[in-house]
Amino acid sequence: MLQDKFDRIISFLLGASWAIVLFGALITFRSFMFLGLPTTIFLTLVYIFTTFFMILALDSFVINRQRLEEAKKQTKLLEELVGEEDA
Repeated sequence: MLQDKFDRIISFLLGASWAIVLFGALITFRSFMFLGLPTTIFLTLVYIFTTFFMILALDSFVINRQRLEEAKKQTKLLEELVGEEDA
């Protein structure tokens, strides 16, 4: 049950992160339009790249969780194999 909650929270945060990237880029673009188009595009790209780090961090949580689950499975199998050899 705990894993389901973790997966749901991470999925929600990933979706929210993409929404923040899209709406934030639009708001950033419109907010800095008075500085000129090249400056506005540059600032919007800077915003997009910095918010991508949030998405990458959340993705790394998912990958590390999967890696941990796989390591637990392998440990269980190895313990079973060692137990069979002792018997």
